Amino acid sequence: MSERFFVETPIESDLAELVDHEAHHLAKVMRAKPGDIVTLFDGSGAEYESEVTIVGRSTVALRVLSKTEIDRELPFELTLGVALPKGDRQRWLIEKAVELGVTRVVPLITERGVAQPSEKAVARLKRTVIEASKQCRRNRLLEIDRPQELSDYVSVIDEDTERIIAHPQGQGCLSTVGIRRGGCFALAVGPEGGFTNREIENAKSTGWQTVDLGARILRVETAAIAIVSQYVLAKT
Repeated sequence: MSERFFVETPIESDLAELVDHEAHHLAKVMRAKPGDIVTLFDGSGAEYESEVTIVGRSTVALRVLSKTEIDRELPFELTLGVALPKGDRQRWLIEKAVELGVTRVVPLITERGVAQPSEKAVARLKRTVIEASKQCRRNRLLEIDRPQELSDYVSVIDEDTERIIAHPQGQGCLSTVGIRRGGCFALAVGPEGGFTNREIENAKSTGWQTVDLGARILRVETAAIAIVSQYVLAKT
């Protein structure tokens, strides 16, 4: 099983080039030389077996030998809206979301949020998406949207999408809701202090269903991965 590398631009011919972090990893860390075989992916859903042809100071050129369409995605779209935790906990959350197959993450701006997401933080998390995709062999990248106010997030999700919001006083547990399969699904997880009553009532008024994740209060990243995991298991 060859090493995987992400190509920033779509691969549309029998030539490809790695730059920046990916080129450094292949050239300096893996000490690649012409003739080495690696696997490339560009986020389109395919894998490309490729041969290293030129190892430069800041780029690596490759010749594409074959293209294989490999689908490792969930059989439905899953969006996770989450009030991001602080520091490295953000990176851990995104890494696990990639591994579990989440389609899209929307950083939420909430009334009690303590780590309001910045564009720089989102840009760093996109690098985490690439690294996690290389490891778990996803060929499509999880998308990270621009931060949104919770009120905007709950109102723009299509009404045909099944919508679940985590809340300690929720109306049921996840195993008792959302019995249909297929389609699109959206989840919402709040900050350490939880969503306010006003936020919950606003979400419910737009068709979101509240779900209790259990008797213990979970940290943001734990709650997010717990609800995603249960949802993935329930739907596949």
